[in-house]
Amino acid sequence: MECRLFGKARSLPTPSYLTLLIPLASTNLVGTNMSVVHKLPAQERRAAIVDAAINLFADKGFRGTTTRELAAVLGVSEPVLYQHFATKNELYAAIIESKSAEIQRVTAEVESYRDTADDAAFFIFLARLILDFHDQNPSYLRLLLFSGLERHELADRFRQRESKVFVQAVIEHVHRRVEQGIFRADLDPAVVALSFMGMVANYGLDRIMTQASDWPLDRAAVVQSMVSIFLEGIRRRA
Repeated sequence: MECRLFGKARSLPTPSYLTLLIPLASTNLVGTNMSVVHKLPAQERRAAIVDAAINLFADKGFRGTTTRELAAVLGVSEPVLYQHFATKNELYAAIIESKSAEIQRVTAEVESYRDTADDAAFFIFLARLILDFHDQNPSYLRLLLFSGLERHELADRFRQRESKVFVQAVIEHVHRRVEQGIFRADLDPAVVALSFMGMVANYGLDRIMTQASDWPLDRAAVVQSMVSIFLEGIRRRA
């Protein structure tokens, strides 16, 4: 396999083992008619390239995708790709930036719960946001899985730009509730936050990755149970 994504061509092993971990449905890479992408205004063409890159990377991984393939999917030449993204870092940054509006919306919603004293409502709200992101962005999540398995820099960019919003919200909530004598003071708020994120994210990924899950079908009931179990572990005993 030849890898020539914004760099020198070299042979790399096909990451076929990933197909065992991430079963993919047969989907259209991009809703746009690729034969007319080259006719789009520059901004729309750039967005189409980002959308195609997300889906192609999610389907084949970073090492399994070349600029030639990306250009072919879009119906443009490789030089056209370089006109919009001169380096791979520019493309990766654009992929993260494509979620910026969603990040801003989620951040605003999290802020609205900043001072709540209803712990169950707070954690149920965050769990729903996390799971909604998983349900609405399966290709983006598959791309992030590839980035982690291939030790790709996009995984760290995602953590810095997106997941920290949720982690910081939980840390601040735990700090406040510890000061109020509600949560246990012997627990590290960062560990508490990451534990909650990990629990919910694992459930969200399982819903995407497996055809036959052992989880109950009622998502709301699962979230309610998770939050109840979680709060039992971090609340201060009388």
